[in-house]
Amino acid sequence: MTGPLPRPKRKNPLARTTQPLLPPQTRSRKAHGFTLAAAIGRFMLQCCGECGRYAYPAREACPNCLSSALTFLDAPTGGALLSETRIEVTSDPYFREHMPWRTGMVQLDCGPVVVAHLHGDCGGPGARVAMSLQLDKAGQAVFFAKSVSETPHMEDDPQWRQLSADPKYRRVLISDGRSPMAVALVNALKKAGAAKIFVGVAEQWKPFEERTLLEAMEGVEVVDLDLTSERSVQELAIDIGAKVEILINTADHVRPAHLFDASAANTARDVMDHTVMGLMRLSQAFGPVMRSRGADGATGAVAWVNVLSVHGLSNARQFGVHSVAHAACLSLSQWLRNELRQGGIRVINALTGPLDTEWFQTVPPPKVAPKALADAVVDGLKRGLEDIYIGDVAKDIEARLFDNPKAVEREAGR
Repeated sequence: MTGPLPRPKRKNPLARTTQPLLPPQTRSRKAHGFTLAAAIGRFMLQCCGECGRYAYPAREACPNCLSSALTFLDAPTGGALLSETRIEVTSDPYFREHMPWRTGMVQLDCGPVVVAHLHGDCGGPGARVAMSLQLDKAGQAVFFAKSVSETPHMEDDPQWRQLSADPKYRRVLISDGRSPMAVALVNALKKAGAAKIFVGVAEQWKPFEERTLLEAMEGVEVVDLDLTSERSVQELAIDIGAKVEILINTADHVRPAHLFDASAANTARDVMDHTVMGLMRLSQAFGPVMRSRGADGATGAVAWVNVLSVHGLSNARQFGVHSVAHAACLSLSQWLRNELRQGGIRVINALTGPLDTEWFQTVPPPKVAPKALADAVVDGLKRGLEDIYIGDVAKDIEARLFDNPKAVEREAGR
């Protein structure tokens, strides 16, 4: 049975920080269908359009009927453990740091046999397991098998924590305490067991209603952080950069403007400075030290979360500047992901529909409540996802973009 994760001891400042290593990451282009499924939390395998059989590993033609009509579809997650291997010695540098490591052969209910990483609570051969696709430290999809029934301290399994970004006992920075989602995020993170939560606030002399509530919470510290000031971001990074294991960027600047307005360019400049350039300043200040701490013990640096509008994928005319800025943030986030992956840091894009706030007052329902967004972000951290779609609007746009991007473009422009 998995034991509870011990609270980490204070680190010896003279001790060497373990250098991050990555597991093997070579994959075929076809196998990146598994990467897509793991990134959004789905279990998908290739399924033949002719004979209906599931296939593994990824290939160009069905091994049963030789049809080329192989597409990735959702598959049943059940399976039976055929055999297990406890690896004690390996030549791979990454896994050498995490010995012993359990792997096993699993017979999936849908047919194929796969090699999977095993949770510590999985039974012996013949036991039923629940399968999932997870992203490893290198950002590649791997199979993971868990016990079908919940067990105590299940989330504390060492192998599972290598494939997730659980906030338990980790220190978190939320970039904008004035955001309507800040208090909800703090509550969700505290419930998940975060050790310390830093909340950035710009222009602290300006009062805001939630400040008293934040300061009264145990384990929460309000810090000075103005994303429009490079000096402010750099000073905070010098102060707490080596303490942050999860960074959640909630900065936003919603200002409606029409493209042909005389002031549209000035509005766009302000929005870009708060969002796009704010994210770049954060990346330059906090990114290097987080990347260097990707293997710093059981609670080392693990994830960077960007809360973005789903309209960065599909421009909403009434919030055109907002959509453009978040499209740029999405591209910058992919750039950041490529940089942080070298340290095993997961970059998560939380793409949300319109929030239930005053800036989206004129937008008809459904909207996303701050608590729903916070719960989705924490759930994504615990499950090790890479892209989270939050709310009915975001999930609808995600599904329609897979089907017909042009239809989404035309309908969003009305």
